[in-house]
Amino acid sequence: MSGLELKNVIKRYGATQVIHGVDLDIEHGEFCVFVGPSGCGKSTLLRMVAGLEETSEGHISIGGRDVTRLDPAERGVAMVFQTYALYPHMTVAENMGFGLKMTGHPKAEIEAKVAEASRVLKLDDYLARKPKALSGGQRQRVAIGRAIVRGPEVFLFDEPLSNLDAELRVEMRVEIARLHQEIGATMIYVTHDQVEAMTLADKIVVLRAGRIEQVGRPLDLYNDPDNRFVAGFIGSPAMNFFEGRASGGTITIDGLGGVQVAAPSSLGGDGPVTVGLRPNHVRLADGDSHVVELSEQLGGVSYHYLTAPGGGRMIVEAHDQQAPRPGSRTGLAFDASDALFFDAKTEARLR
Repeated sequence: MSGLELKNVIKRYGATQVIHGVDLDIEHGEFCVFVGPSGCGKSTLLRMVAGLEETSEGHISIGGRDVTRLDPAERGVAMVFQTYALYPHMTVAENMGFGLKMTGHPKAEIEAKVAEASRVLKLDDYLARKPKALSGGQRQRVAIGRAIVRGPEVFLFDEPLSNLDAELRVEMRVEIARLHQEIGATMIYVTHDQVEAMTLADKIVVLRAGRIEQVGRPLDLYNDPDNRFVAGFIGSPAMNFFEGRASGGTITIDGLGGVQVAAPSSLGGDGPVTVGLRPNHVRLADGDSHVVELSEQLGGVSYHYLTAPGGGRMIVEAHDQQAPRPGSRTGLAFDASDALFFDAKTEARLR
């Protein structure tokens, strides 16, 4: 079994600590995505799993085997980088089989494994080509094929699609999802793009400043975030946040013109509260409380950017093709059950 376990993993560069006691279990065959803003530590954590960064404290186990101090080649992992790192003078087949050739595997075995990886990745027509004759998406598939040929216990992907254009990114997301379904291997994927995380992952790990904020299935994080950071990071467009005031079991949402809703049972007392509403949970209505700044009409969906009475900005998602004029005024409506509440100081979710 090739599950992965991190126990109190810490990374320091001199006196600076960048990974702070991470504990994580990834089951055999899971597709786990590390996601977070730039500098959150997701690539550092992935490189620690790969053995490319030394683990300062804690333990890393793969398939029940402690690999914390092992060299990268002994860990049973294969890594796909942002850059393809293909040898330009070699054919696709030679690139894919080069690692096995260097470790002394028989030629027949190499050819069989390259042929199987080529079948999975639909590269049969390109095996005799050199990288310069391939598109960006095809080169990335070759890099993935090189990892498959090694037969690792765990696949590691470090932002593999960031160099591709938008259309190819979508195509490769589908290819990677299909690959995971076909080979059933444990995969860890790093990205700053929460759309990639939502569409690919069985499990998402949301990181901030070297700490795990929340771990869970994509829709669990979307529907039930533990804090304001996760609520704002997961979901596109991002969640709208408003200042509110709790008093006597009622929250007055100042950023929505003083609308009042019932306070959650976990609220400890009166005081400031942050209220969150996703753009698809708010709708335009009669009234003049908000000023329309801009409308983006994308065909099947539109996004309206509004200015709230207190000066805050918000986004409303709509699925009709009627757009209010910029500068006009509109009211808003929402169901109170869709609102999420957060402690204004700690940013923890109030349920």
